[in-house]
Amino acid sequence: MSKILAVNAGSSTLKWKLFTMPEETVIAEGMVDRLGLSNSVFTVKFNGKKTKETGDIPNQEIAVKKLMDTLIDLDIIKDFSEINGVGHRVVAGGEFFKSSALVDDENLQKIKELAEYAPLHNPAEAKGIEAFRKILPDVPEVAVFDTSFHTTMPEENFLYSIPMEYYKKYGARKYGAHGTSHRYVSQHAAKLLNVPLASQKMITLHMGSGVSVTAVKDGKSLDTSMGFTPLAGVTMSTRSGDIDASLVAFLMQKLNITDPEDMIDILNKKSGLLGISGLSPDMRELEETRDERPESKLAIDIFVNRIVKYIGSYVAIMGGLDTLVFTAGMGENDIKMRARIVDKLGFIGAKLDADRNNIMAKDRIISADDSKINILLVPTNEELMIARDTVTLGNIKA
Repeated sequence: MSKILAVNAGSSTLKWKLFTMPEETVIAEGMVDRLGLSNSVFTVKFNGKKTKETGDIPNQEIAVKKLMDTLIDLDIIKDFSEINGVGHRVVAGGEFFKSSALVDDENLQKIKELAEYAPLHNPAEAKGIEAFRKILPDVPEVAVFDTSFHTTMPEENFLYSIPMEYYKKYGARKYGAHGTSHRYVSQHAAKLLNVPLASQKMITLHMGSGVSVTAVKDGKSLDTSMGFTPLAGVTMSTRSGDIDASLVAFLMQKLNITDPEDMIDILNKKSGLLGISGLSPDMRELEETRDERPESKLAIDIFVNRIVKYIGSYVAIMGGLDTLVFTAGMGENDIKMRARIVDKLGFIGAKLDADRNNIMAKDRIISADDSKINILLVPTNEELMIARDTVTLGNIKA
């Protein structure tokens, strides 16, 4: 048995899970919230109990040291040597990282260089890696990239219709995101159906605060809705999704905005469901107010409309569809939303079984027996995918 830490380090958070492998059992999990801010919140879940502590945690290095010390203090491990590997979620791998990679000095430097593609994420993730390397210098560390699953997209799907030199000089192209989630749920869906993933035309819907739609054909990402950044694609909680670039310039003039970053901030944080409804980015609140607030209903309708458009386009480029998979917060828990989306897919013979859809259970088939396609609900597990890659690339024995 080996113990693997799966880590997701952000600019103001550090989330983690400790697995035993190959059993794939979560021993403990927790997070640091408000990292780098006053009154940081440090939580740990272990043996059915949750501990919570508040106090300033100014940086990644101190957060990691506190995490490791707490594992010993709570008797989760006896010694640091019990940790056999650490896997890290990294957002941007560019075209350099086509799969997960063992972290060495060269790869760490490349992760830092790729920060221009994910300025809010890669620098924090690099600092997290450095903090763990300092405290666990002899333990293999693995970087698992959000973008790597999408590096199989063909040029016709990842290139923008702009001068080719912008791609060649600056890497201006679609990279996508949520790749680790799409990789996990597509593999798990094929396992549930007992079919080879390589034989499937599949669409996976990652519907959380961020939302992305991916066409998975022959086990590979063929196309995905997010673009150069996670801002593109469908309507999301606070992100606009696809928008005419000329409208950006128009609004900057009207709003007297001179810094493009201020406009990007509006599109990332003040748009989507929040912007349309004028109420909330949370679909649950919109559902509660749908009947009395036309704006709430409109936000829901637009959300469904954009997802169905992407599904339709991906059915076309794949030449059909075998399986549709819902995952992430909304995808896993919003019964009404799954029904609304599938209700618009009668043109491909999609049909839900109401009872299967309504049962609050884990991974399962929710399509009706006479549905022309399989429809599944598969809870995502990015941390498990990170742990698996860490074991494989770190050559870690049980």
